[in-house]
Amino acid sequence: MEQEMLQQVMTAPGQIEFRRVPAPRAGAGQVLIRIMEIGICGSDIHVYHGEHPFTKYPVTQGHEVSGEIAALGEGVEGLRVGQKVTIQPQVFCGKCYPCTHGKYNLCEELKVMGFQTTGVASEYFAVDASKVTPLPDAMSFDEGAMIEPLAVAVHAARRPGDVKGMKIAVLGAGPIGILVAQAVKALGAAAVMVTDISGYRLEKARECGADYTFNTREKNFGEALVEAFGPDKADVIFDCAGNDTTMGQAIAYARKGSIIILVAVYAGMANVDLAVLNDHELDLNTTMMYRSEDYVTAIELVEAGKVRLQPLMSRRFAFRDYLAAYQYIDANRETTMKVLIDVQK
Repeated sequence: MEQEMLQQVMTAPGQIEFRRVPAPRAGAGQVLIRIMEIGICGSDIHVYHGEHPFTKYPVTQGHEVSGEIAALGEGVEGLRVGQKVTIQPQVFCGKCYPCTHGKYNLCEELKVMGFQTTGVASEYFAVDASKVTPLPDAMSFDEGAMIEPLAVAVHAARRPGDVKGMKIAVLGAGPIGILVAQAVKALGAAAVMVTDISGYRLEKARECGADYTFNTREKNFGEALVEAFGPDKADVIFDCAGNDTTMGQAIAYARKGSIIILVAVYAGMANVDLAVLNDHELDLNTTMMYRSEDYVTAIELVEAGKVRLQPLMSRRFAFRDYLAAYQYIDANRETTMKVLIDVQK
């Protein structure tokens, strides 16, 4: 008799069903993973609200994940049953120019699990072994589910080049902003300043090691830069909020000739002062997801105690309470950082 499992399906915005479906098996070159924890991210929330431009319904969500190997398919080496793992959720073609030049995160046909292809929100998930990254035995499944967003931050932190000795400003103290702040410090930045308009989120940033925090409702961003770093301001500014206000602040007050990295996804068309960007010869750069080396570094930084994930974990919900998790996030927007789904409960 074929084994069944429970699978989450978002059938329409705001509507989630749980279906009993055949459990997958590990085919040749694949790994079968017993899914343990799933993190909910901002893009998942956009899908919940029907605001994600590249997702259709029905869709099984989940791309921030930890689990343990339940079975190995034929030909899989270097992994073992019972091993803790996470999954890189990018599905890429391997043939386009970015893919053949080491930048598969920019694949011309890129799909992401949980958005354009089936996500991991099931009791079991079969995936190509190449997308599986081992986790240390001592790492918790909660932490393992947060390696994906930390890899986003690590990739962003590497975009300006070597950040050793640099003074860094991060706009936006959401989960990604705080992870970027931790990542640049872990990679050798001299000092990090974080801004937001939420006192709660700034307190979380301080708890995670930010050297300076400022509420830009109370203090002008330009004044904050000088107060933290002196007249030379920041070497790099990371915009982890992604709106006209924060990008406007970055362009207006960045030191001439310095670097701005857009990390956040803009919700709509931008209206920013490109004349000042041009006049001040500012480098406006961007960052997109991650690659395998970012996962490896993310795991190393957590294992070394250089990045703290626990303070960002707000609440856990059982698998069948997926809808309640979204409702909780909507009701507690300012004080919610990372919500986790315990799939085996």
